[in-house]
Parts: sequence; C-alpha cells; structure tokens
Amino acid sequence: MSKPLKQIHLAAHFPGVNNTTVWSDPAAGSHIEFASFAHFARTAERAKFDFLFLAEGLRLREQGGRIYDLDVVGRPDTFTVLAALAAVTDRLGLTGTINSTFNEPYEVARQFAGLDHLSDGRAAWNVVTSWDAFTGENFRRGGFLPQQERYSRAKEFLATANELFDSWSGDEILADQATGTFLRDARAGAFVHRGRHFDIHGRFNVPRSPQGRPVIFQAGDSEEGREFAAASADAIFSRHATLKEGQAFYADVKRRLAAHGRRRDQLLILPAATFVLGDTDAEAEDAAREVRRQQVSGATAIKHLEFVWNRDLSGYDPDGPLPEIDPNVDEEHIARGRAQVRMYRDPLATAREWRELAAAHRWSIRDLVINTGNRQTFVGSPATVARTIDAFVQADAADGFILVPHITPGGLDAFADTVVPLLQERGVFRADYEGTTLRDHLGLAHPDDARGERERVAS
Repeated sequence: MSKPLKQIHLAAHFPGVNNTTVWSDPAAGSHIEFASFAHFARTAERAKFDFLFLAEGLRLREQGGRIYDLDVVGRPDTFTVLAALAAVTDRLGLTGTINSTFNEPYEVARQFAGLDHLSDGRAAWNVVTSWDAFTGENFRRGGFLPQQERYSRAKEFLATANELFDSWSGDEILADQATGTFLRDARAGAFVHRGRHFDIHGRFNVPRSPQGRPVIFQAGDSEEGREFAAASADAIFSRHATLKEGQAFYADVKRRLAAHGRRRDQLLILPAATFVLGDTDAEAEDAAREVRRQQVSGATAIKHLEFVWNRDLSGYDPDGPLPEIDPNVDEEHIARGRAQVRMYRDPLATAREWRELAAAHRWSIRDLVINTGNRQTFVGSPATVARTIDAFVQADAADGFILVPHITPGGLDAFADTVVPLLQERGVFRADYEGTTLRDHLGLAHPDDARGERERVAS
C-alpha cells in the first residue's frame, strides 16, 4: 500500500537580515518603502503560500567598529510592517521575529493579539533569543544572559504570554446595547504570574483573538532550541538544506515530541531555502554561479574571512591567496554580534582546512568564500525545482520550505508563476486556500481544541 502524498507548506521570507540579498542588483528595490513589502506579500498570497516571514535584527551590524553595510542596513519595525500588510492581504499568514531577551511578555502578547485581530487570525510569532552582549548594549539589560539562561527566560516568556492570551476565554463580550452590559464576566483578562524571570499581575486588555494565540515559530539548531521547539512551538525554522541533513534533523525533532505529550503532526519542520530558476538546468546553474558572485563581492569575502581570522584583513587582495598568518584566538572578536562567528568554533582548524581547499583548487580568498559559503538550495528549471522540493518533503526531510529569494521585492514572482503550478499539478500543493486563519493553512488546531484533546487524553 503506497504512502499518501504529503501536502507541501510554502512560505516567503523577505530577506535583508542576512547576506542572501543582492541589494546592489538593478532589479532590487527598497527595503524601507512599503510598496516593496506589499508587492512581496501579494505575490506570496497569489501563489497561495501559507505565510510571509520577517526576520529582525536589533542592532546594526558592525565590524571593526564600523557599520557592515554590505548587507541591508535596517528597515521598519516588524509589527508596523505586518499590521500594514494585514490591510492589503486577505489570507496570507503574517509571521514576525520578536526577541524574548530584550522585550516584556505583556507588551509582546498585546502586540501579537492586536495583529491577530487586525488580520482576522493570521498572526505568527517567531520566538528568538539574543546571544551576545554586543546587541545587548542597545538595552538596559545589556547582554547579561548566557545561553542556558536565555532559553530559561524564553520558555517562561512564552508561557507567560500564553497565560495572557488565555486570560480571555472568548465569550466575555456581550455588548448588549439595550441593557448597557458590555462584559458577561467582570474578571475578564485577570492574570497572575509568579516566576523566576517575571513577577506580574493585572488585566490583559486585548480580548481573545481569532486564533486564540498566534502560531508559534522557533528558530534554532542547538540542543536547547530543539527541545524548546518540541515542547512549545507549532513550527521550527531550520537551516538544513541537504536531503541527508534535513532527514536527520527532521527525525530528531519529531522524535522529541512524544516526551512532551505531542503528536508528530503538531510541529512542522520548515527549513529556509534559496533558489535560482532558469529555462533549463544548465541555464539555472550558470545563473546561480553569477548570483553567488554578486552575493560575495571582494569586500564581503574579506569581511567573511575576518570571522575566522579575527584580524583586520582589509589590506589583503580578495583575488589573492589566503593569509599565511594564523587566526587570532586570544582577543575579543572584531565581528561581535555576527551569527557566523559561532559557526567557526575552532578557527585554527578552519584555517587549516581552508588553506588545503584553496591549494587544491587554486582558489583565491573570494573563490574560497563563494565555494564554502552561499549555495542555493534549489537550482534548475521550474520542473526540476518542483520535483526536488516534492522529493524532499515526501522523504521527510521537511514539511515544506520558507523561500528566501535573493532579489526583493520581485524575486518571488517567477517561482509563483512557474514552480507553484507544477506543484499543484502534482497534487501536493493547494489550488486555493481552504480556511481563513494561519492555523487553517498549517493544519494546526485552535488552542482551545488542542487543550480539550489533551484533557480527554489525560482523563
């Protein structure tokens, strides 16, 4: 008996807080003007995607004390953008990355409950922590939390926010104009939370929203991140791009759900995925090589090398050989706040490996960074990309993908027009939305229904 086809989930990530974006390309548009966000969202909704995803950075990137402007530098506040997009879309989910290290539960819960009302049930929260004191310098609690403490705070932060969402059951508002009675229950919104990180009590002032709670995303590959997702998230945003890596991550995270009383279908695995399309596979491969060269200019290559060498390498020729000098492992890192720094936990070993690769392939600094860094997940004709995405999902390497185009706002258009129809023909992607909320799109139960199911199982 054949296994039924899994339905693919697709989302669109408006990039900018990374170096995927080729902002210098003539086809690229603004990352501040609302028209860019509106175009991107409308394309995603036209293609029947589940949601739009916004990442967020809380400090401008610096290296050697100067703003690292080879990436996009800054953009409007996430809630402002998503609230505006709620007015120009009807079904597309709206997902925002909001930090649990430098915010407060009441404020964040209020903002997400408000967004869920304004969008008629399409809000989602990507819960992240902040790992470095460098970002923390922008805040009063400047960077004092080590990794274990960050996740401890994040868990309590989310639990507290859920208590605030749940402080309204959803049937309190009577609004009887004849009697002048507005609330059935004068205790609506009352909450008390006593915990290690938060000690608050009062009244939550936003009534129960259409989804009850926003959909919860989590991004992180650490042991703590995987457990946090298995316990509390509806979906996890991962970075595993190959079939083998994706299957290993998928199996590991899904395996953890049972310990938290959850089924495998209650957590979706949605890796980020880049793509380059062409009329033929060969044309797409040529285009992908050009995109990688656009993403890694000479200046970017030098900056990337500094992540490992922890030295000012501005005097080196990006088209020349790697430095003979070894990485500096004794000083504070010159690229504080860059996530890439954490990828190279043994700089001396990385330097040895890179020198061997460069010698074997006769690579320059820029060649090395291009070939060891950015690589598109899916490259090929629309038919090839559709077939590969489907193969990944059916093989349990993912439940779908969050697509990250290298051009905004128009970089999603070709995918929507050519790949999506092929997935629909294969019977693995919706022809139209069947529900109205993001929970509907993702096949997730309303929190009240899920809670009732847990109570029945427990009894």
